[in-house]
Amino acid sequence: MTECKVLRNIRHRNLVKILTSCSSLDSKGEDFKALVFEFMPNGSLDDRLHPPMEAHNHSRKLSLLQRLNIAIDVASALDYLHYHCYAPIVHCDFKPSNILLDGDMTAHVSDFGLTRLLLDPDDNSSQAQTSTIGIKRSIGYVAPEYGMGGSTTIQGDMFSCGILLLEMFTGKRPIDQMFTENLNLHNFAKAALSIHLMQILDPKLLLKEEQSEEIDERAIKGPSHRTNKLQDCIKPKLKLHSSAPWNR
Repeated sequence: MTECKVLRNIRHRNLVKILTSCSSLDSKGEDFKALVFEFMPNGSLDDRLHPPMEAHNHSRKLSLLQRLNIAIDVASALDYLHYHCYAPIVHCDFKPSNILLDGDMTAHVSDFGLTRLLLDPDDNSSQAQTSTIGIKRSIGYVAPEYGMGGSTTIQGDMFSCGILLLEMFTGKRPIDQMFTENLNLHNFAKAALSIHLMQILDPKLLLKEEQSEEIDERAIKGPSHRTNKLQDCIKPKLKLHSSAPWNR
């Protein structure tokens, strides 16, 4: 019902498109309600970033350009939800599995089941809804203040988006086993910016770019500077996301 309330009033190329809804009885005679969305043939961003070990299809690996385009799509969707709707909309569960990819690899934000409408900052009823939001949201992506009962804010989405973008380029989930004690995805990326940048990048991204580099070398019959360009391109983006105020 929350999704219906939100989706009936929003339209954007980077949000999932609802086709219809159905209400019936399931095999046990209980109420069954569902929303039918446009099919996304390329699955979720999570599927692409973390494919199963048995998957060896190189075409499913995301290139640098694809990751950058997805990042732009995600930012466009958030900008629309936060600043261009009838009321500010906070998604509240921003993570790779909720970013779906269509046939052209355009990203669409999905799953508005935890969404909050900021109709009135002084509305006590909306504040009361936030007491359990930290529990419901996904560990690793939730803003720290939600875990302490903080109010729903646009900044909470921005924190989750920052984590998502770091994950896109490092290939590391925020709940990776390597992150223990005081080490997390944020300071892992921040510490590597100056001297170890290439070492923290997603190996699947590097492999994809190396394959493209081999093709370029054969085409131009000479050395390629693709790796250096890759580092020059990614460094400012990781620097932005790892030092931004929402990644506190």
